[in-house]
Amino acid sequence: MSGKHLIESPTKADGAALWRIARDSQKLDLNSPYAYLLWCRDFADSSVVARAEDKAVGFVIAYRKPAAPDTALVWQVAVDASQRGKGLAGALLDGLFTKLVGEGVRYLETTVTPENEASIALFGSFAKRWNASMESAELFSSQDFPDDGEGAHEPEDLYRIGPLERR
Repeated sequence: MSGKHLIESPTKADGAALWRIARDSQKLDLNSPYAYLLWCRDFADSSVVARAEDKAVGFVIAYRKPAAPDTALVWQVAVDASQRGKGLAGALLDGLFTKLVGEGVRYLETTVTPENEASIALFGSFAKRWNASMESAELFSSQDFPDDGEGAHEPEDLYRIGPLERR
C-alpha cells in the first residue's frame, strides 16, 4: 500500500485503463491498446498497477531481459493526472523492485529522452533510495528511429541502476 493506493500486479482487465493513462500523460510513446492488454497478460509478474477506489491510477510496465535475467527493463511509468505530486511513481517503482529483487533481479534499466528531466529525477531518486549507482549512455540516436511523419524522435539514453540489494 502507498498511502491510499493499492499496488499490485495488473490483470488483463487493466489494459484499457493503462492505455488511457499513457495516452493522457502526453509524454509517453503511446502503444496500441492491444499492446497494453498483452502486457497486462504476459508481463504481469514484472509490472505493477496502483489503484485508488478500485480504479487504476498509475502503472509501471517492465520485463526481465531474457539474455540477462538479473536485469529488469522498465518500459513505461505513468500516473494519472489526479494522482501526480503524491510520490506514486516512486512508490510503484519501489513496490515492483522490492518484489523483483527478491526474485533475483539486481539491476534496473530504462530509457529516457535527454530532455525528460522529470523521469531522470524519478530514476535518480530511486537510485538514491536504493543506495545504488546510476549510469547513463546513449542507446538510440534520433536517426535509429523510422520517419513516422510526426517529426524526428528524440534520442533515448539507457539508464542502468544497481546493483540492487534486498531492503
